Amino acid sequence: MSPESVSPREAEVMALLDAHLSNVQIAGRLHISVRTVENHVSSLLRKYGVADRRALAAIARQADDAPAVQRMTGSPSWRTGFVGRAHERDAVLAMLRPGSLVTLTGPGGVGKTRLAATVAAAAALGGAFVDLVPVREEHVAAAVAAALGVGESPGQTLADAVVCALGQERRLLVLDNCEHVLDGVAALADRVLAQCPDVTVLATSRERLGVPGERVVPVSPLPLASDAEALFADRVAAVDPAFTAAPATVAEICARLDGMPLAIELAAARCASLGAEGLLAALDDALRLLAGSRHPDERHRSLRTVIAWSHDLLAEDERQLFPRLAVFAGSFDLDAARRVAPGAVADVLGRLVDKSLVVRENDAGSWRLLETVRAYALDRLAAGGDLDEVRDLHLRWAAETAHTLADDPGPEWDRFDAVRDDLRAALRNAPQGPGELPHRLARALGHLSYARHSAGESLEHFKEAARHAPTASAAAEDLSTAAQVVFAVGLARGAYDLLLDSAAQAQAAGESGARALAHAVATARRFTSGFPEPIPFERLRELVDRAADGSGDPVTAAHLAIAEAWCPRAPLTSPDPSLAVVAVAAARATGDPVLVSAALDMPAALAIRAGRFREAYRVAGERLALVEAMDRRHPASAAEILDAFHNAWLCAFASGDVEGALDTAERIAGDELLGGHPYRPAAKLVPPLVLLGRFEEALEHAQPMWDAWRRSGMPVAAWLSPAASAVALAYGLTGDRAAYRLWQGRAERVLGTGRFAPTPDAAVFAAFVDARVAVHAGAFEDAAELVTRAFAETATGWPAPYARAAGAELALAAGLPDADRRLAEAAQAAGENDWAIACLARVTGS
Repeated sequence: MSPESVSPREAEVMALLDAHLSNVQIAGRLHISVRTVENHVSSLLRKYGVADRRALAAIARQADDAPAVQRMTGSPSWRTGFVGRAHERDAVLAMLRPGSLVTLTGPGGVGKTRLAATVAAAAALGGAFVDLVPVREEHVAAAVAAALGVGESPGQTLADAVVCALGQERRLLVLDNCEHVLDGVAALADRVLAQCPDVTVLATSRERLGVPGERVVPVSPLPLASDAEALFADRVAAVDPAFTAAPATVAEICARLDGMPLAIELAAARCASLGAEGLLAALDDALRLLAGSRHPDERHRSLRTVIAWSHDLLAEDERQLFPRLAVFAGSFDLDAARRVAPGAVADVLGRLVDKSLVVRENDAGSWRLLETVRAYALDRLAAGGDLDEVRDLHLRWAAETAHTLADDPGPEWDRFDAVRDDLRAALRNAPQGPGELPHRLARALGHLSYARHSAGESLEHFKEAARHAPTASAAAEDLSTAAQVVFAVGLARGAYDLLLDSAAQAQAAGESGARALAHAVATARRFTSGFPEPIPFERLRELVDRAADGSGDPVTAAHLAIAEAWCPRAPLTSPDPSLAVVAVAAARATGDPVLVSAALDMPAALAIRAGRFREAYRVAGERLALVEAMDRRHPASAAEILDAFHNAWLCAFASGDVEGALDTAERIAGDELLGGHPYRPAAKLVPPLVLLGRFEEALEHAQPMWDAWRRSGMPVAAWLSPAASAVALAYGLTGDRAAYRLWQGRAERVLGTGRFAPTPDAAVFAAFVDARVAVHAGAFEDAAELVTRAFAETATGWPAPYARAAGAELALAAGLPDADRRLAEAAQAAGENDWAIACLARVTGS
């Protein structure tokens, strides 16, 4: 089949299938619906005549059969042609080597953005073009992630997501207008280049980034007597095809403008009404009028002069609207413009477009001001004394827009993405302290950012909402929501601290704060891995006692019951069984699936610690069913979605239901909250794939999983060790001893210490792997030691049935004298694990 029979969108889908992305992940990456992805996959299966996604992925790797995806997202487009700069374009193209950073520098209006876009188009590399004009320092990674179509996931920052999205493929990342966010851009660019060796970064800025290895290309004004005049002629022809002028006049106009492209374009827009001689005369007057400027850059003086001159030629209604549009940090539509300016906005806006002071962005009805023009207009707005009034109108528009979007159960994400930078800017410019409008905006932005998978930004917005809250009660609610967001982006200790702050605000409002206090206690007891130092039991018990004074409504009562069960008066390392029953009943009475799931975590934890894996698996199934009833757009569900899926996978594996574990792992990989993590879904997929003998599939995930973990910078990930051990098992069973030893070492490495360190589950699973490989290879010289490890007193927990079944098989195969005793011990441990039961039945022939 010829490549032409595959559409560009289908080619993109095929490439992402090859990257092992689910339909949900592909939809998010390409900004299309899941149903559309399913249709494309079905079409590709028909066109290639293959049966499944794996076959399509294999075809995608054949460069001569599937077209390469070279998609540059976010690249601006112009209705006018690119004039001149052929030498600069070719020179920059030659510098775009893998792992390099090239920065185009020069004053505003010199044409850096246009040159960068032209170079990016000529390079024909996939990647993203990111306009940073409306972006703040802390949102650089967010802007790049949005352009790449990726978001945060638990344990993964936006910078992690960017690195993961760019990966190891040949890509181009263009960062436009970096001068106001140099530190953020430099840090991100440095990390991308260090961890993505095949990526090239092309930046535009008024000054260099300062990153080691950066190559700086100064972009000069267009040369006179050639390109400058050619640009003028091209732009004049667009507004007045009949325009004629003596070459000497055109040359003088361009010389007066110092060859600055933006100044030339602004001047050319006036030719239809003034003619060449009139334009030159008017320009002379404007230059003389503003000759007193002390700006150190003469080219910048010329540019500002031309903008001022263009402004002075505006009609009165145009002068009124033009500076008010500067309040928009990004693009704006007609309705937004009407909210900050009175009068016949549509007609005036069209005239400003004709005069090149406003740019129409697309056919969908949005406009923007070029950066330099906006800076001038903002100065005019401040000088006229209208800045505060217009910012207040902008804030009101932003608060209403964000609130409307947040209230929509199926928001128009394209609309949110279009106004997101302006919503941020309105919040940034809002007066400090309590205020209804900034509070409403911050809270809505928190919910929208979370639903858009920008949990880190969402967290900051909810904290900001608390600072703007008009009442202590509202601040308490915002801090409680912020605590819930933490589970999607950070360690549980952060949630605990925010919950205590929420309780303090509630108490300041005359409320009990009981719900937040109880939630804090349960958080500290349930998610201990998120606390670098454990909270003392006495402190938690004190919080429970304080919360008990405010138990009134059913929801608060359920929270308190959960806290009491996790932290009973008699200290226990696990929940109190009888109090757990009470807590589950209290949670069920609320009908809240989030609370019910939180309560059910206790009987599940008690069962798995007691080795009652089947009971734990049943409870885990109920928790997964509850996930379907949760509102995924609200942060309250984050902790339970994460924990329910993890617990379901663990219980399936502990029960020996390897197919069930794989099914859950696949659901994790396809989940919108969990699936975007660079390596955790793979860590869940690999062990069941290996135990099912699907080695090729497992090994496809192995190295990308490992590389992603290394790129993350996390020093220790004990839960990744079983996955690394499972990869070692796959290599051991296929006879690749070198790879087997390599992955054995990696399994130890992610623990942060040796295999026999106090990470029992991981160490026991490693013992299982070594015993299985020894049996397969018939390598019995170390059998006694391996069997001892498999049956060690510390070999408890969910991997114990696996380790003991494999250890008993090894003891029998090696003819060890205690083989019968080991078989009996293994049979006793295997009762709750289907895989171990089947293994022992095969070994004994029963």
